[in-house]
Amino acid sequence: MGGRRIVLSGATGFVGSVVLEGLVRGWAGAAGGGGVELRVVSRRPPVGGGGVVEWVWGDLAEPASLRGVCEGADVLVHLASYIGADEGMCEAVNVAGSAALVGEAVRAGVGRIVGLSTAAVYGVGPHSGIGVDEVEPVPVSVVSRTRLAGEGPVLAAGGIVLRPGLVLGEGDRWVVPALAELVERVPARWEGGRGLLSAVAVGDLGRLIVRLACASRAVGGGLYHASHPVPVRVGDLLAVLAAHGVLPSVAQREELSWEACLERLRARPGRVSARQLELLTRDHWYRSERVWRAAGCPAGPGVLARTAQAARWYRSHLDPRPTA
Repeated sequence: MGGRRIVLSGATGFVGSVVLEGLVRGWAGAAGGGGVELRVVSRRPPVGGGGVVEWVWGDLAEPASLRGVCEGADVLVHLASYIGADEGMCEAVNVAGSAALVGEAVRAGVGRIVGLSTAAVYGVGPHSGIGVDEVEPVPVSVVSRTRLAGEGPVLAAGGIVLRPGLVLGEGDRWVVPALAELVERVPARWEGGRGLLSAVAVGDLGRLIVRLACASRAVGGGLYHASHPVPVRVGDLLAVLAAHGVLPSVAQREELSWEACLERLRARPGRVSARQLELLTRDHWYRSERVWRAAGCPAGPGVLARTAQAARWYRSHLDPRPTA
């Protein structure tokens, strides 16, 4: 097959699985790339291979296993990361492993590198409409700190680093599940639902990554915010999720100040932290129009319009009881 020769990491993850599907189904051709040859680096390659995809074993926690994985490639799309609580694994995968993989790409002469990070590297907000480099990252978790460190090798190699905000859609096991817990523990309208959030549907983020990887027109390296250009109001997101039967409605509940929300949260212990409540309640939005424009990729209608596509999955995930 002619066109771009792409190496992809993280293909079994939330975002990576969408990118893999898009590459296989031809988003690359739609982007003007003329098709792809695709090599996927994975800790768990499928038995018997993966059809048109070349699967190779490689583990970011074992840098020696990555030797040669980028040979003959034009593009590296690095989406793999570790987001668990093990600090040693965060360092091994997000820092050392990323550096090793990007180092392989540089050694092999790969001309384009796209890496995925997160807007969570900015730390505690509120943040209202900031651009890249307008606020210094101050990560508050080991995951965010190591993902920020993992950006360094990509940027040093002249690559593109994407910092999306909240990513929603089928497969989301953090954002909407956290909202569901918070609606139960703090049954109110948090600061009236006025907070503005940077968010993107996973399918739209996947399209953007594919376009960046495959478009014939190069996009300049550097940092880019990668959410939908229009932020989402918290109250609107909760209302849409309620309309699709994913969450209970909060429309008639009392409005609480931020301090009162914190008091309610602490009174009912659970998995979601005060930091996560802050992230999902107060302004955390980052200007993101530049990357869509640079890639020549339509941003799509936004998260609220995409919710219907994932509503059934969310309902099943939040209430896994069998249905008749």
